[in-house]
Amino acid sequence: MTVDYLAFGRWLTQQRELRGLSVEAIAKATKIPPTLVAALESGQAERFPERVFLLNYIRSYATAVGLSPDDAVNRFHEIPEAPRPEAFDPAALESDRRARASSAMWSTIAAVLGVGLLLALNGLYELTIRYTHR
Repeated sequence: MTVDYLAFGRWLTQQRELRGLSVEAIAKATKIPPTLVAALESGQAERFPERVFLLNYIRSYATAVGLSPDDAVNRFHEIPEAPRPEAFDPAALESDRRARASSAMWSTIAAVLGVGLLLALNGLYELTIRYTHR
């Protein structure tokens, strides 16, 4: 059986109805707007929020109807066109973090040296003023 947004939505609806819950009850229990609950149940992917919010909504919905949140998310991930997590390479992330840290360190050093230079120049200016106007 091919899982798509519509089939996933029908499954959510079926689980909710089996427990005698209304859309409004789910919305109230999860704090998900009723229109978004309806969009989830009808498979209207164009109305879904960003992936991270959507997965949290699915988890909340599953919890409200007494399902395993992980099972519900796993079922959602069976949909071929479902948004996927962005792939990441830990080595690349560490390299980027080190580059940002190095850049921040050099910026801080440059700022401290710049302030020190300005203070030194101000001190020389004060000495020049003091000893040339006697």
